[in-house]
Parts: sequence; structure tokens; C-alpha cells
Amino acid sequence: MIDSNKNIPLSRSIPLGIQHVLAMFAGNITVPIIIAGIFGQTPEQKIFLIQMALFVAGIATLIQTVGIGKIGSRLPIIQGTSFGFIPVMAPFAKVGLGAVFTAAFIGGLFQIILGRILQPIRHMFPPLVTGIVVLMIGVSLLGVGFQYAGGGAWLLNNKPEVFANGSHLFLAFTVLIVTVLVHQYSKGFLGSASILIGMGVGYLVAIPMGMIQFGKIADAGWFALPMPLQYGIDFVPGAIILMLFMALVTTIETIGDISATTMGGANREASDDEISGGIMADGLGTVFASLFNAMPNTSYSQNAGLVAFTGVVNKAVGTIAGIILVLLGLFPKLGGIIAAMPESILGGAAIVMFGLITAAGIKLIAQSELNKRNLLILGLSLSFGIGMYLKPEFASHIPDLGINLPLLLTTGLIPAGVLAFILNAILPKD
Repeated sequence: MIDSNKNIPLSRSIPLGIQHVLAMFAGNITVPIIIAGIFGQTPEQKIFLIQMALFVAGIATLIQTVGIGKIGSRLPIIQGTSFGFIPVMAPFAKVGLGAVFTAAFIGGLFQIILGRILQPIRHMFPPLVTGIVVLMIGVSLLGVGFQYAGGGAWLLNNKPEVFANGSHLFLAFTVLIVTVLVHQYSKGFLGSASILIGMGVGYLVAIPMGMIQFGKIADAGWFALPMPLQYGIDFVPGAIILMLFMALVTTIETIGDISATTMGGANREASDDEISGGIMADGLGTVFASLFNAMPNTSYSQNAGLVAFTGVVNKAVGTIAGIILVLLGLFPKLGGIIAAMPESILGGAAIVMFGLITAAGIKLIAQSELNKRNLLILGLSLSFGIGMYLKPEFASHIPDLGINLPLLLTTGLIPAGVLAFILNAILPKD
């Protein structure tokens, strides 16, 4: 384990930072690609949104790791664009991205307030509650890991006959096997960098297989400046209400990610300052994102899984990752090198990382006495969370309420987390 404040040389921190970037890159650029399609953006505008997503993710990560006053967890919490906001943004395609970014700005301010006042109510989020949230984050990501391993969502939806074919599975399991072997049989730095080594081997293997999309490298520009407020300011009450609600949702997720990071990597609960500072950094990252034409930001669960796998809970590594993301946003050609990588390479690593998030949730839950009361909370929360995640049709007749409620419920995380919080608050303790 490498703790948060220990100084480690650049020769180690840079590769470990690259490892974090690789773990979140695909997810971070996928969101602006989806949003560009929904909002009818031109190819040039899509490239701009991708660039902004990378740049903002880097700045938001630096806010999280370096901190500003009481803002920031000072942990290797990696920020990026959030998939959870897509169903909230989609209904406002007709009014434009200006309304979305304006609403996100207000939602980010609200999340800063939530983080600031969290400490007095921190006791309402014991290990049982946060453990359930972390466990559900892991469970909801397991399928994503195998989707990556098969070649990604685009292949699954557009070329199902190619998805999970021999080439993609070979790459995914090459990365997985190399990662596990290096992690288990190497000591020190090599063990910590096992994900990077595994993905690097996968990248090299993919070249003679003809699976590296070199066109993405050639098409990317050399340098691009971030330009704020390109979509203007537009106050739409409905969008603002939804963003305020999503600020609550992403706060629960961020508590889970921070808890997973400290428990999985350092075998301890997160402190009040880490939780509060992390939530405020999450909000400030979204505020910054809205000004620079990027989707709302949140902590990335896959990176919490990476911390659990490597045991490196060092803010310097997260800071390096943030700097790299900023450079990728300023120099798109660098991002093109990563974008050229088939998603099956990431999938091999993701299967391991997402499984460890689930394990970190189990470890948190195990800290609580599993008496009659707590078993009821655990059982009901997981029943609703996993049940609705596996059978989304159950929520098909639930009223939308203007917030895409059925979709939010079928994430699994929301019903499990909210129910665990409520039951813990109202059920009498033995």
C-alpha cells in the first residue's frame, strides 16, 4: 500500500497516473459522443465537446486531489463526465446545450452546499449504508466490464456478429491474464503498475492483429484551446430542477466512490473531511465543466476499483492523472493514441477492477454487526437494487415525474442507496 501523503518519484507516479487515465478514458469520451448525437451537433462540434470533456476532467481531478481550502478529498479520486446525467439532459435536446450547462452550473453549486453541510449528518451514512452503495456500484459495473471486453457498446448495438468474437476475447483475456500475473508475482512498482503493463501488452498485441484504429490518431488535431460558454446561458426551470435532483444522486455515488477508495486501497473508512471535501470538489468540478462546455462531472468508480487493485492511495498519482487529462484536452493528438485502442483491451482490466469495487463494498458491510436489523436493511436494499437492475420492466409503469424516474430506479444504485439510508434512519437499533 502507498498512502496518500507519501512522496513517490515521477518515474513511478507518471506510469501510475497513466494507468488511471486509461481506466477512465473510454467512459469520459463516450458521454460527449452520445450527447453530440442527441443534440444534433456537427462533427466539428463533437470533437470540441470531446476535447472539453478531457480538459475539464483534468481540472476537476486536480481540484479533487490537490484541493482548494476545504474543497477536495486529497485522495486519488479521478473525475470525469457522468453517464448518469444523460437521461436528464436528453429531454432538453430541443432547447439546446446552453440550458443544460446553465442548469448544471446551478446543480454544481447545490452539490457544494451539500458537501459543506454533510459533516453534521455524516453519522447517517455508517459503513452499512456506504457499503451497500459501493456494492451496488460494483454490481452495476460488472456488465459494463464484460461489454468492454466484447468490444464495446457500439459493436454490440451495430455489429452484434462481431461483438465478443475471438479477436476481442483474445485481447481481453490477454490483458486480464497479464495483469493478474504481474500483480500477483511482482513486487513494488511493477505490481502497482500491473494494469498499465497488461493494457500495454494488449495494445502491442492488437497492432499486428490490425485492431488499432490509426485513423483516429491521424484525424486528431495537434493543439486546441478551451473556449468557455460556447453555447451561451439559458435558464430553463425544468432542467434546473432535474440537475438539483441529480446533484443528490451523484452525491450518494461520490460517497460510495470515496469509501471504496479508502476501504479498498487503505483498509479504512473515509474521514469526514475526505467525504465532505470530495463532494464539494465534485460540485465545483461540475461548475467548472458547465462554464467550459462539458457535461457534469463526477468521481469515476472504475478508478476506485483500480486503487483497490493496486493499493496505491496516493494523491500525487491522481494529480499526475489530472495533468495528463489536461494535456490530452489541449493536445488532441495525444488523446487520439488512446482513442485508437479497441475497448476490449480496457475490458480485460475492467473485469478485475469492477470486481474489486464489489469486494470493497462487501468489506465495508462486514464492518457492521449483521444483527436482525442490519440484515433486514441489507436484504431489502439489495433486493430492490439488484432486482430492479435485473428486471427494469418492473418500473415501466412508474410515473416519470419529469425526472426519468423509471430509468433512475433501474440503475440499481439509487433504489438500494436511498432505501438503505431511509431504513437505517427509521428502524430502531437493537
